[in-house]
Amino acid sequence: MQRIFYSYDEFRDDLRYLISLIDWQFDTIVPISRGGLTIGHMLGEYYGIRDVYAINTIGYNDTQKLSTIQISHTPDLKGAKRVLIVDDIVDSGDTILEVLKHLGSLYPDVEFKVASLFYKKSAKITPNWYAKDAYEWIDFFWSEDLKDKNGTDDR
Repeated sequence: MQRIFYSYDEFRDDLRYLISLIDWQFDTIVPISRGGLTIGHMLGEYYGIRDVYAINTIGYNDTQKLSTIQISHTPDLKGAKRVLIVDDIVDSGDTILEVLKHLGSLYPDVEFKVASLFYKKSAKITPNWYAKDAYEWIDFFWSEDLKDKNGTDDR
C-alpha cells in the first residue's frame, strides 16, 4: 500500500478550502477522536464555537481495519440543534455511519452533517463536504511529526 505524508501546510490550506465549502450554520462540532480532533479544534476557533465535543471511536489498529467499530465517550448534545461531525477521512464509511446511527438514536431531533478532509469514493457514505479524494494511506502530520527520524516516538 502506498503511503503519503500530509503536512501541516497542506492541512491548513485544505481546511481553509473545506471552510469555503461548508454552507450550513451549525451550533456544535463533534470531532471523531482521534483523527478529527485537530480539525474540530481549529473549526471551533474559526467559527467561534465553544461547543466542541469529541466522540471516541476505534475502527483501526494502525493500518489494520477492525471487524467492528467501538464507540465511547458520547457527548451530551441536549442543547444542540445542528451538529457538524468532523473526521480526517471517510475511508470505508463504517465509522461515520456508526456515529450517525449512535448519535441519531440518542438525539433524534438534532440535525447532523459530516465534513472530512479526505474521502474515498468506495465509502458507503459521502460526507456533506470534503476537501480531497483519497487514493492511498495518509500519514498525517499529527501522527508523524513528533516521531524521530527512525519513525519511532521520542519517549
